[in-house]
Amino acid sequence: MNIEQAVSAAVAGLQLGNTFTFDDLLRSVQDQRHRRLRVIELADLDTHDGLCALWLATDTDDLVLHAHTDSTLHRQQFILHELAHMILGHCDGEDCPAVDMLLPNIPPRTRGRLLRRQDLDSETEIAAESLADQLAAGIRGSVFAESAYSEIFG
Repeated sequence: MNIEQAVSAAVAGLQLGNTFTFDDLLRSVQDQRHRRLRVIELADLDTHDGLCALWLATDTDDLVLHAHTDSTLHRQQFILHELAHMILGHCDGEDCPAVDMLLPNIPPRTRGRLLRRQDLDSETEIAAESLADQLAAGIRGSVFAESAYSEIFG
């Protein structure tokens, strides 16, 4: 399956339709994975170091940790990228290597998953960014649908 097919299948699997809210998406991912999902801003995380967000899966929860930014759209893209990894099933199971340098004192059995953007040209990163873009478009569509945008500018 190519990236475009994988992304299309992932969007269809969410069963959210063409437009949805960010909260609808969070609920759908949480329901799909049967795990609590928490999104947490880390004030000390610095995007200048190349790390905007990461996904940490514990035994019971999925955590999306993200850097502070004044841009709501930028923050949303950080989070959507990590959600896309979850939705696409990247690193589900035991075969995913954890990034030891970030959490050296947490044993692998307690951290189910840790993903950060290491190789931006890899198929998983391209697929995640493509899905994140489609998710952003669905959220934007929901915002436009709830406003008089199309009546005014359409």
